[in-house]
Amino acid sequence: MSARFTYSAWDGTQTGFEFDADAAFDELTDELLYHGDVNAALRRMMQEGMRDRDGNQLSGLRDLLEQLREQREQRLADSNLGGVYDEINDELNDILDEERHAIDNALRDAQNSGDQRRADNAEAGAMEKNMRLDLMPDDLAGKVRELSQYDFESKEAKQRFEQLMDKLKEQLTQQMVDQMSGAMQNMSPEDIARMKDMMASLNEVLEAHQRGEDTSDAFAEFMEEFGDFFPENPETVEELLEQMAQRMAAMQAMMNSMSPEQRAQLQELSDQLMDDMDLQWQMGQLSSNLQQMFPQMQWNQSYDFEGQDPMGFAQAMQAMQELGDIDQLENLLRNASSPSALAEADMDKVRDLMGDDAAKSLERLAELTKQLEQAGLVENKEGKLELTPKGLRKIGSNALKELFSKMSKDMAGQHEMSQFGVGHERTYDSKAYEYGDPFQLDLNRTIRNALTRRAGTGDTSTPVRLSPDDFEIERTEHLTRSATVLMLDLSLSMPMRDNFLPAKKVAMALHHLISTQFPRDSLGIVGFSETARILTAEQLPEVSWDFVYGTNMHHGFTLARQLLARESGNKQIIMITDGEPTAHITPDGYPFFNYPPARETVEATLREVVRCTKSNIRINTFGLGADGSLRAFIERMTEINQGRAFFTTPENLGDYVLVDFLDGKRQQARAGRRSA
Repeated sequence: MSARFTYSAWDGTQTGFEFDADAAFDELTDELLYHGDVNAALRRMMQEGMRDRDGNQLSGLRDLLEQLREQREQRLADSNLGGVYDEINDELNDILDEERHAIDNALRDAQNSGDQRRADNAEAGAMEKNMRLDLMPDDLAGKVRELSQYDFESKEAKQRFEQLMDKLKEQLTQQMVDQMSGAMQNMSPEDIARMKDMMASLNEVLEAHQRGEDTSDAFAEFMEEFGDFFPENPETVEELLEQMAQRMAAMQAMMNSMSPEQRAQLQELSDQLMDDMDLQWQMGQLSSNLQQMFPQMQWNQSYDFEGQDPMGFAQAMQAMQELGDIDQLENLLRNASSPSALAEADMDKVRDLMGDDAAKSLERLAELTKQLEQAGLVENKEGKLELTPKGLRKIGSNALKELFSKMSKDMAGQHEMSQFGVGHERTYDSKAYEYGDPFQLDLNRTIRNALTRRAGTGDTSTPVRLSPDDFEIERTEHLTRSATVLMLDLSLSMPMRDNFLPAKKVAMALHHLISTQFPRDSLGIVGFSETARILTAEQLPEVSWDFVYGTNMHHGFTLARQLLARESGNKQIIMITDGEPTAHITPDGYPFFNYPPARETVEATLREVVRCTKSNIRINTFGLGADGSLRAFIERMTEINQGRAFFTTPENLGDYVLVDFLDGKRQQARAGRRSA
């Protein structure tokens, strides 16, 4: 029973085509043709982005870098570092108010007791305490220092101050740990002692690693004992040290971003509370070692916060880590030389910083090279990506498809050239039908294929139902054969006038057309600028313009004539150029250049045109943006050769070249029919 299909209108919920290698390669075609280098084309695509098969735009590195810049500016514009101390200062001021209230209550009780001596002592004590409180420094570190030596009147205020100091000490200690791990919370004295042991052990492993020693066993032992400090579960010592360096660099960035007064307060506060010199030494040693190992972490980085919303200590550290992640990602994107380098990005961080769409775009870009290699379109040779034969054919196919799609039907009617009928002969061979082939069925083989397929399923019913997979068509061959040489102008004026890409695209399309539709025909390629050179089809995608002056048609015609001398059948030269001849080869073999064209250059070129004419080689010239002098030269050359001249633009060059080529094939077919 044949399969049944139902169709419904698109409502936005259906899943469309996904991004694949073919879609990416289609996007790459123009870049590959223009730059002539797979690696350069991929870098360009990375910068600009691309569209998937659904037409959805995948952001390129340029857009992603702009998003990162906006993310950084938003964080700097919304907040400031003034709040690092605000919470602690507010609580200290509240403790001071409670202490003043306790002093007033104690003095009132003494005065109401009827004991004059008690009242006098209370008044003197209250005056002294209030004076100390009035003279209390404004800065946080100063307040902590004075209150640490102050004899509180209020037991509650004293208890609150001690709890605040414990909390602050824990916060600073925790901050040290946070530079290495986020796992330890509410650290006890035992935790702090264990952290010192951890850092001492880690410094030993780090120093051994710097000496080049094998630290795999030492690292395994370290993680077994202290792995709970590191919830990321690093697998190597290098991974662990890099994670720690990122956190410590974030802390250093916060210090660098503070004002000198803020830094001094934090340092003094740390010195007062962190009286464990061994812990501070181990921390300093670790920081020094990591800075030497990871100088790229930008330890001198600072940020200018301009917002109005003050951040607390924990908020500030979070902001610094996010800004550090932004800087690290930005550095990766700016320095990525190939799509595969983007795979190093932490996609979870990308999602957190920039959202799912940005992460999706970056993932797709990172997979691009791998997909193209798996599809057999490019291959890595000694660290450089190059086109495969399949990739070469794909470029030609894309170029031909684009040019045919742009042709206006009133120029040439039906553009496809049938490969059967008059002018062809049967080869009594068949092939499986492929989309685009002439539908000349070999009925015997087609029905036999259907019966064989049904026999495999046990179906013996009638009538026989045909499937597209059953179709086989007769092979035919052209009775007429032609040989073509394409002369492609590679002078510097071609890219300067935006003519190079259309001309090269025509060359690729013509090669693909001849190799697939007219396999008995031949196509030679000659590139010319100051001198000319023969090009192979494999070289064509990588061909670029020459950074030299000169349009040496004389040398180009010579090489084209030599190529065609080896061929049989109808012979023609198709020349694409945007300039008159300004160079030729002298009798002693050296190139001569002059602008405007010298008389000897023009004469040497026309002599070669005469030789081509005597060899029955037809020259069809396609002049791009031809001005008066170029037009005059082409007309003179055409008069000698009796070929044809087309004065066209880059936009319709492909129409003219392909239509002219196919018209020529039709004329050859008609001539073959008449002679038969």
